[in-house]
Amino acid sequence: MLAVALAFLPAAHPARAQSPRLPTALQPPQLAVIVNDDDPDSVAIAEQYRARRAIPEENIVHVRIPGKPRKMDAAQFARLKQEIDSRLTSRIQAVLMAWTAPYAVECQGITAAYTLGFDPALCSKPCGPGKPSPYFNTPSRQPYTDFGMRISMLLPASERELATALIARGIAATAQAKPPRAGAYYVLTPDKARNSRAPFFPRPGMLKGKDVEMRVIQGAALENADDVLVYQIGAATVGKLDTVHFVPGALADHLTSLGGDLLGSTQMSSLRWLEAGATASYGAVSEPCNYWQKFPHPAVLLSRYVRGDSAIEAYWKSVAWPAQGVFIGEPLAAPYHN
Repeated sequence: MLAVALAFLPAAHPARAQSPRLPTALQPPQLAVIVNDDDPDSVAIAEQYRARRAIPEENIVHVRIPGKPRKMDAAQFARLKQEIDSRLTSRIQAVLMAWTAPYAVECQGITAAYTLGFDPALCSKPCGPGKPSPYFNTPSRQPYTDFGMRISMLLPASERELATALIARGIAATAQAKPPRAGAYYVLTPDKARNSRAPFFPRPGMLKGKDVEMRVIQGAALENADDVLVYQIGAATVGKLDTVHFVPGALADHLTSLGGDLLGSTQMSSLRWLEAGATASYGAVSEPCNYWQKFPHPAVLLSRYVRGDSAIEAYWKSVAWPAQGVFIGEPLAAPYHN
């Protein structure tokens, strides 16, 4: 029922120029890995990722961010971005920051601030509309070539065992000859304020041409599911995660105010999704209000992923106003790239 899912999609933005025909997902030579030499975990995980994903040595950029702060100010970040950008060639379409913190630039997610540029106006009114992303729901295979923006993601490194398992899941998702039968789960909770994405949940049924069943469930959380490819819900905290099994490459997120405050304690951190077995996630670092545009669009995320996009591409294409969010996970996971 791909046609059913596509009925929910907003119109795609055209790319500035037609990309040449490319593989259906971001490739390792197009990804730069940023290493914080002041963070031993970052150094270790970045090297592991480089080796396992065969990232070219020239794509590794070393920076220094002392103290592992959760948040940077705009001036600090501007210097960091300039340092990174000065070392990248036009081949690089995406950037992976191999650390857990920093994950915010003032009121904005560090991945959005890097990709779209820091927007000082937003921080004076974070509960207002965000800056639109030109990459939202596009077919582009080259975001830097087509839009002048390098999409970005964090690979959390503070728990090396978790990072190692995350990398392994991403590689397993990409390497499999055929994706397993899987489910895309959308949970409609009693929390009305956090259900702003519900009108965009795909209609239940099999996805045409793919062995993926879309399911909409009412309740506080999904439980006792063993085939989860996508899990999206509106909730401050998500229970029953110990009863859920994610397939390699799974994407999962919850619409709430501070899921992207990765090391905070106010609400459930998006890191919990990765700890539970998901391969990528997304969360807001400051109060966004419940605009659906500030969170991953359910139909866009699913359709772009099963069309062959990698996790970083599908997630970035699914958020219309991503400035307050942070993307985390293993970027090259692409179970449907063949």
